This record gives sequence, C-alpha cells and structure tokens, in this order.
Amino acid sequence: MVGMGVRRQASHHGSTAVTVAAVASLLAAGCTTTASAAAPAADPPPQPPPQLTQAKVDDAVDRLDGIVRDGMRKTGVPGVAVAVVYKDRVVHLKGFGERRVGESGNVGPDTVFQLASLSKPLASTVVAGAVGDKVITWDDPVAEHLPGFTLKDRWVGDHVTVADLLSHRSGLPDHAGDLLEDLGYDRAYILDHLREEPLTPFRASYAYTNYGVTAAGQAVANAKDTTWEKLAEDTLYAPAGMNSTSSLFADYDKATDKAATHVKDADGSWEAKYVRDADAQAPAGGASSTASDMAIWLRLQLANGKLGGKQIVPADQLEHTHLPEIVSSPPGAPAGRTGFYGLGWNVNYDDQGRLRLSHSGAFELGANTNVTMLPGEELGIAVLTNGAPVGLADSVALDFFDIAQHGEPTTDWLSLVDKVYQQQLDADRSPTDYTKPPGNAAAARSDDTYTGTYENDYYGPLTVTASDGELTMSLGPKPTTFRLTHFDGDTFSFRTAGENASGLSGVTFDVGSGSDNAGGSKASKVTVEAFDENGLGTFTRP
Repeated sequence: MVGMGVRRQASHHGSTAVTVAAVASLLAAGCTTTASAAAPAADPPPQPPPQLTQAKVDDAVDRLDGIVRDGMRKTGVPGVAVAVVYKDRVVHLKGFGERRVGESGNVGPDTVFQLASLSKPLASTVVAGAVGDKVITWDDPVAEHLPGFTLKDRWVGDHVTVADLLSHRSGLPDHAGDLLEDLGYDRAYILDHLREEPLTPFRASYAYTNYGVTAAGQAVANAKDTTWEKLAEDTLYAPAGMNSTSSLFADYDKATDKAATHVKDADGSWEAKYVRDADAQAPAGGASSTASDMAIWLRLQLANGKLGGKQIVPADQLEHTHLPEIVSSPPGAPAGRTGFYGLGWNVNYDDQGRLRLSHSGAFELGANTNVTMLPGEELGIAVLTNGAPVGLADSVALDFFDIAQHGEPTTDWLSLVDKVYQQQLDADRSPTDYTKPPGNAAAARSDDTYTGTYENDYYGPLTVTASDGELTMSLGPKPTTFRLTHFDGDTFSFRTAGENASGLSGVTFDVGSGSDNAGGSKASKVTVEAFDENGLGTFTRP
C-alpha cells in the first residue's frame, strides 16, 4: 500500500496542465499576460519568486520537534526520523523514540527504515539517471526491454512506455498484481500475469499500480543489462553517497541500526508483529534508507541533480520527473484544485502557484513515510516512521509547511489524514459481516462436494482439502493455506492475510442447480471474494 490516495493510495505532460501551471506562475509573479509589440514577452519563470524567509523557515524548524513528539504521543507510533533541507543545507536531522517496542535502541538519523512507496520517487530519480546515460528513453516501449511482457490489449502491451507506467496511466487497475505478491509469487510471475488484468482507457485513466512501476524499473535495468537493485546502487545511491540506502530487503534486514515495522493492536498498543519483504516490487516499494541519506537525496532533488558541485543526475531528466503527466485527483468542485501525478511524484500547485512535490509510503504491515518539497523555495522534508499508517508522517510534513507559510497549522492534519487512511481500509472490506451467519443459514454439503483442485490463469491452482472435519484452501507457490469457516449454504469465510489483508472475506462454491443437500455433485467452480475485485477471482474445476 501507499499513502494519500494510494489504495483505491494522456500523453506526455498534457498541454492543458502545463498551460495552467504557466499562467499560475505568471499571476504569482505579478506579471500580465499581454506584451508590447516592440518587446515580445519573455518566457514565464519556472517558479514564482520565493516567498518564504529564513526567519519563517527557522520558526517551522524550531517547532518541528514539538510537532513530532505531540504526534507520537497522540498516535503511539514508536519511532520517527526527520530530515529538513533548505537552500542546499541540512537544517534539521533527528530521530525520536524506539526502533523496536520493548527493546533498547533509540531511533537516530542513521536508523534504517523501510520506505514503502517513497521508493517511487527514488526510482524515478534512478531512471532519470539511466535516461541521461542514453541507456533508454522515457518513451521506450517497455516490451522492447522486458521479454514476453504484454497486457490484456496486446496493442497497449506493445506500446506502453516507461513514462506511462511510472505515471500510472497504462490502464492497469488499481494495485494490479499486489494480491499475487501477498500469495508469495515473485516479480517475474507477477509481471508476466499482468496480461490477465482488465484495462481502462490507455493514457486517459489513472490508477496506482506498484507492478506497473516495477515493470518500468525492470525494463530499464534490462536495458542496462543489470538488476534493478544494482542499477539503483550504481546510478544513484553510490554516486550520491547514500551509503545506507538499498533496494534489497536483505540489506535492510541485516542492518544493526534498523527500525522494525509495527502494527497497532486492538488495545491500542503497538507490536512488531510482521516482517515485510518487498523485493518483488523493489522499484515501487522495496527501498530502505535513513533520514541522513534522505537529506542527501532532498539536496540532490532541490539542486537540480547536483551535490557539492557534481552533477549526479542530469538536470533536464530530473526536471522531467517533476512535470504533470496525468490528472490523478480531479477537482470536486469548480474552485477545487486538480492533483496530478508525474514520474514517481504527486505533482500539485499551491495557492501561491508554487510547484509542490510529494509522495507518501505506507505498509499496512508497519511503515509510513512522507517526502514533500517546494522546489521554488529550495525547501524539503522527509519523515520516516516505523508504524502502520495513522497519518503521522504526512501530518508532520503538512504542519511543517503550514507553519512556514502561515505561522500555524491550518487544520488538524493528523486527524484528517488518519481518516483518509481508515476510509481506504474500510473501502476494501467485504460488505458482508462474516462473523454473523444468517439465522436461517443453510447447511453445508458434504466435504467431498468442495474438495479438489480448481484452476485459474491468474492466481494459479487452488486446492480445497478436508481434514478432521475442517476445510482449508491452499494457493500460491508456497502454498499459502487458509481455514474455511462455514457461513451459509455453499458460502464459507476466511481471514485474509498479507499487506493487502481486508479482514474476513467470502468463498462461494458453485455446485449447480441439480445437486441436492446430500452432496451428490461436485462443485464446478469457486469464487474468492477478496480476489475478485477485477473479476479474476473464480477458479474452475478441470
């Protein structure tokens, strides 16, 4: 999962979006749109003139520790690390709280956190470097570099580009492929099976897809004849001196100074309960880093790809990642503000016409991160936390920029963002309460009505087994096994698991109208509700 609009969280930089941004820049700069016939108007500035003063930024920085501690007190999130960069200087770098609940070890600037979807703007920085090295172009079709790759519509599969996938405009449905990862499938299997996903209009619809980004990253790595993990290291992490940043889970796992992931228990306490290995989607969600390294990356972003006078990433290609590529959030009212997605970035324009870049990362299994930048002000913040998303990482960044601009937060961002994350979770839950079978529930048929193996081109085989009066279903490469609890007639429930768990969900067998309750027939099909959002969740007995 990813934060802020990530879960359920156009051609290149469409002309309308670019025009609106240019007009906003003109207005913010106090310019007019007319020009003397004798003196043609100059190009509008890329950004409005800076509006923040050193004193305003200092005030926001001075209040940052209090914001973090207050948010930790309200939420109970165990650990936080924060980095702030202003005018190419690291002006704040600090850790708070515990790396793991119940164990010694405090969070510091060099504590390694899992970044979740904050990996995406890191990935687009890597790709910008590869494009600058002439390894590939933004407009290269992914299929040219990813053997066997295609999509449901073969024409789209042949033509979808690196930029299309990095900006979530391929037509793939929201979070396509994520459930396959939860079942234990690897990157190669998942990318190969995206061809089964239904598509919405190509380059005209936005849907957030971890495996679309992963396909783009893998194609770029293949063009360089290397792995994604090594490409990221060689192109960005090593040249920038981000020595504690990696796109390999093993590097995070072996770090001695690392923040464990935590989830919130029913009693409100936090527990280091799960381990999240996101290697399968490394370009989209598998990076890990520290506040110190994120400060380096913020400096690079805000200085057009330079560090200490050395050009790490070409300025023109890095700037390309900051352009709007597709509308991600249409305005809800005539005066509402449109949100865009660029290449690995949420791209927005604030009330002052300034470009605002941001991205959140969220693992339901225990991490939440945020990065937000105002490039025109040369100001950026990164917030890393070791707790499942409750709004803390995002609200710290929002409060910080509000204080710098207005002197005070403009709203209770912590409560607001927490509600957004909760709404996203609630939207994924089944409308049926499987804890309460109907009072007139029909009995199940005999176990052998349901047992056997069912086939599915997307998820692979599903096997239902009976043992000691209990039914289980197993699927995935390991396989993963779920206990089935009878609900009503031929419908059972099971508890979902993994990053995309959505509580109890249904499993309904199709036995056919000719069978009786004594179980004389075998079920011909079974539909798993939690796997069926895109119509792919029906398994058929061969």
